Amino acid sequence: MKHSRLGTTNIEVSAVCCGTMPMGPDNTYGYEPDDATSISAIQAALDTGIDFFETAETYGDGYAEHILGRALEGRRDEAVIATRLSRRSIEDGDLVAACEASLRRLNSDYIDLCQMPGPGNAIPWEDAAAALAQLKQQGKIRAWGVSNLGGKDLRQALAAGEPQSNLVRYSLLWRAVEGEILPLCADEHLSIICYSPLAQGILTGKFASADEIPSSRRQAPYCDEGLLDLSFGVVEELRRVSGDIGEPMADIALAWILAQQGVSSVVVGVRTPGQAVENARAGKLQLPAGVIARLREASEPLREALDRPTAAAP
Repeated sequence: MKHSRLGTTNIEVSAVCCGTMPMGPDNTYGYEPDDATSISAIQAALDTGIDFFETAETYGDGYAEHILGRALEGRRDEAVIATRLSRRSIEDGDLVAACEASLRRLNSDYIDLCQMPGPGNAIPWEDAAAALAQLKQQGKIRAWGVSNLGGKDLRQALAAGEPQSNLVRYSLLWRAVEGEILPLCADEHLSIICYSPLAQGILTGKFASADEIPSSRRQAPYCDEGLLDLSFGVVEELRRVSGDIGEPMADIALAWILAQQGVSSVVVGVRTPGQAVENARAGKLQLPAGVIARLREASEPLREALDRPTAAAP
């Protein structure tokens, strides 16, 4: 499993990050997770070399954090935990209290990466940075990062403190971050952590046509009716690449993201031990330069179509 340094810290994170969102009992995915299976999945991820875990107090109203804490009992020192605070908890109380609540659910003395909600931060960045610096000084967090921040908000966070990462949506179907965010993060030595790298399963090849995508997975802009043909054009090219090089579509889609500027890790939701083992493969896959270029070219028409409304905005 490939590893890289998180921002300017001495924290090393695995290229594939185990996402715990599916472990919260909220029916988002149409099923009720089983605690024993979730715990086994986390432990299987560790055994395969995935030592980076992403969670949040919003996943099952904190239940995913609780499950992660249970799974890492006796192995906490093997793992790097990134948890994200919610805007609601910060507004209702204060940032320090929200972080300490996460620590209790995680059954841990420290959080490796405390991620702030965004954009539209619930408190001024100066206040947030001061509270986070206090938490770091107390040893309760090792570093902090931000999520979904564009250029303006990210510059404000950077002016106020020392974020080490930016959690963003990024996939072959959603490349909006390439315009400003990736270059800015690279210039400021912030790691990019990517969520939804498989575009809600569309890039795994599980859907043979656009008609098979359930309505619950059609919220992203690339699923708009006018763009579905372009989106599935990317999927079909990915399918052809998979056949040409003999690697699973999902592994190729993840490896493509990991080959991009400033990307440290891709967050992939895990439900079962088998999925953890499958996801780990992408952290070892090195794509030929020709394949990277081929998939970039195939997704370019979709990227341009998605960029048009932004480009036309005042």
